[in-house]
Amino acid sequence: MKLRTLLLTSVICILFLTTVACGNGATNNKATEKPATTDASKETEVPATTGLKGDFEIQYFVGGYGDAWWLEVIEGFQKANPDLKITQSAGPKINEQMQPRWIQNDPPDVVYVDGAGSNERQMIVDDQLMDLTSYLETAVNADGEKITDILISQPSVFDGDKNYNLPLVFGSWGLFYDKALFKQNDWAIPTNWDEFIAVSEKIKAAGTPALIHTGVYPYYINGGLLDSAMVAANGGDTSILTKQVNLEEGSFSSEAVKKALAQFMQLVDKGLIDTGSVQLNHTESQSQWLQHKAAFIPNGLWLENEMKNDIPEGFDFGFIPSVAQAAGENNIVIPYTATIAIAKDAKNPEAAKAFLEFAFTKQNALRWAEITGAIMNVKADLSSSSASGVVKDAMNFFNADTTVVAPVTVLNADVEKVKQDSIIALSIGKITPDEWMKRLEDAAAKARK
Repeated sequence: MKLRTLLLTSVICILFLTTVACGNGATNNKATEKPATTDASKETEVPATTGLKGDFEIQYFVGGYGDAWWLEVIEGFQKANPDLKITQSAGPKINEQMQPRWIQNDPPDVVYVDGAGSNERQMIVDDQLMDLTSYLETAVNADGEKITDILISQPSVFDGDKNYNLPLVFGSWGLFYDKALFKQNDWAIPTNWDEFIAVSEKIKAAGTPALIHTGVYPYYINGGLLDSAMVAANGGDTSILTKQVNLEEGSFSSEAVKKALAQFMQLVDKGLIDTGSVQLNHTESQSQWLQHKAAFIPNGLWLENEMKNDIPEGFDFGFIPSVAQAAGENNIVIPYTATIAIAKDAKNPEAAKAFLEFAFTKQNALRWAEITGAIMNVKADLSSSSASGVVKDAMNFFNADTTVVAPVTVLNADVEKVKQDSIIALSIGKITPDEWMKRLEDAAAKARK
């Protein structure tokens, strides 16, 4: 996987996960042979023919997740609609290749917004995507379930109350640790802030830094630690992040922000953060963590797959979405997603909506996990699937009633840069929490102008 330097400066937080090219060619006009189905996820019956006709085109980026899931789902949709002529426009450079058609108001019907060259917010600004707000109020999937009821992360809101997409891929920031190491040393897995500080001090006393992070790309420690701390300090209310995205005055200096920064300063003042982290990029910090040069690392769910060639024997990935909450309070998930949408100028909007309803089922979510090793944005039981242990652990958090999932939020690019620079300065004691808040409030004020 390539460096994810565009994260949080573009709408698609998962962009950096899928920039590794998989597959060849820009366009497939017919679904090819699909992968074998595992015993854990035998195919369900293809729904009865819906009677859809005409042409239907879907555009999807082929990156780190490959195209096997798409081919399988599209083949099933074709069987359900034999009179529908389906065209697949797909490939690692498909966004660039399809751009002239979008400009000429000749788009495909459905688009998976991900990968190099995609920008969901710009597509909305350019009025290229269909307003799905009313549709999603009642839309049900092929199994008769209301789609929004089974989503882990709800659609992003634009212009106050409008939905233009459905999050298809779901991932989460959080803290990762080695279960085997913790078991060997009898270290308790923290479930709240007091437990996290207690075990971190115990780890430090044993001669190991408690936490290492990717200092060259500070959005890792923001996403994996600080953002969830702000939500936890706000009583689990995720609106604190939305207010920051909206650049509301005072949103970067509220009491919840002060509390979250004070928690972060405990790590700094107690010497629980590896001070060498500020010089490390993502693979360097991850490699050191895999070598047990630190116990925790803030990261995203791509971590295991990204480091699969360097994982030591016996290493057992563990995942915690948040630790800043008080005892008995909910876990906080800070997500990233990649979305699917319908073109405003879709030639076959009926088929486009039917495809979304066909794709967003728990069965297809299970197949996504098995085929890609990642999580589709649908609450599904992965316990009997071939997905990795850490993915199953993460899904257990996402399915739990004791978990709050924040909306996907993207700060103004200039404000985001200040936030990244400021968390690093705070982590090494160059600035105080008050100075962090002033920097962010000043940046937000400048952006509002």
